[in-house]
Amino acid sequence: MSTESVTIPQSTHTPASRRGVARLIVATSIGNALEFYDLVVYGYFAGTLSKLFFPAHNHTVSLLITLGTFALSYLARPVGALVLGSYSDRHGRKASLTLSIGMMTLGTGMVALMPSYASIGLAAPVLIFVSRVLQGFSAGGEFGSSTAFLVEHAPTRSGFMSSWQFSSQGASTLLASLFGAVLTGTLTQPQLEGWGWRIPFLFGMLIGPIGFYIRRRIDETPEFEQAEKVSSPVRTVLATQKAGVLVSIGSLVLTTSANYMLLYMPTYASRQLGLAPSSGFIATLTAGFIMMTLVPFVGHLSDKVGRIRIMLVMGVLFFVTIYPAFVFMNAHPSLPTLVAAVVWVALLKATYFAPIPALMAELFPTETRTTGMAFGYNIATTIFGGFTPFAVASLIAATGNNLAPGLYLMIAAVISLVTLVWARVKLQVR
Repeated sequence: MSTESVTIPQSTHTPASRRGVARLIVATSIGNALEFYDLVVYGYFAGTLSKLFFPAHNHTVSLLITLGTFALSYLARPVGALVLGSYSDRHGRKASLTLSIGMMTLGTGMVALMPSYASIGLAAPVLIFVSRVLQGFSAGGEFGSSTAFLVEHAPTRSGFMSSWQFSSQGASTLLASLFGAVLTGTLTQPQLEGWGWRIPFLFGMLIGPIGFYIRRRIDETPEFEQAEKVSSPVRTVLATQKAGVLVSIGSLVLTTSANYMLLYMPTYASRQLGLAPSSGFIATLTAGFIMMTLVPFVGHLSDKVGRIRIMLVMGVLFFVTIYPAFVFMNAHPSLPTLVAAVVWVALLKATYFAPIPALMAELFPTETRTTGMAFGYNIATTIFGGFTPFAVASLIAATGNNLAPGLYLMIAAVISLVTLVWARVKLQVR
């Protein structure tokens, strides 16, 4: 890694009022929530989607193709990060946020209304892939723009403000899990495959116009308006701010891998543990509630004690306990043990990742903040997020070892811990 210095930008802007803070949080978090809600729903209903859009003689092959499509669509995210991140740094956070939620809504609507393979043949999987690519591209700029927007409106409370980005992901997990639990628990398999799976996607499609309306009515950040603009934020980030990008990627490896492992949990509970499909959704619903409620408190704490100190403690705990958690689930497969293991992972994950948005925002100056954060975030989510369900399913299929996910997450923890130690020692990031 490069040892170039990272300068934490200072701000003298007046903090937003309490009412203004709430309005800003809703305006920005709704897009991040929609992005995560859609990908969680896709992951949760991967088994159903595999039958309807990617039919194959072998169910495992069909599932892997579905998850592979999910993973490949993530290749559009770094491209979207550079394009929309640069657009945000040149034209404003508000402009980028409005554009990204519009594209995101279109992608969700395409999936919700898509005819099955039985109706339109090969056009079905091709168009599903196109919808995923569109959402990947739009999501590429969402995190950077919305995080920059929150931090720049309340720079003295950046940990608390930006943590709502990940709290909204917990709310998305909670909502998607609720849909999954209700639909799989009340509908027959033919009903679920016939029309039930479309309900959560249709709901997601309705969120988009609300978010678009709210974002059109927000004000641009004073910090961006006063900042000196650069002609090419992408060139500047890649040429002079590589250390910030590398720290962003490395710190996200653990939380991103854990996030997408939780997304895969309903499939894991059904296929590996032999539990009812609703069991996995009940467990992830609990995880979503924990992440939604705990993250803002930890974000506030990180403003007081520092980001990396909290993350190092949680990273070590994650490394030590994640494999035993999978051993525990497989030795005693039941709903209570599944929920206990998932709750523990959710507690560690929520505490670890709450400080990350503020940490990333502090690694980049205002004029390139969105580009830097968006690029680092989406490289990490592409490699260690989008491919995690596919990698985990492939490892289990290849080795026959149901504990493979635990080993995978231990490796992720090591990568993040090494990155955090390097950032603290070499870059003096707190």
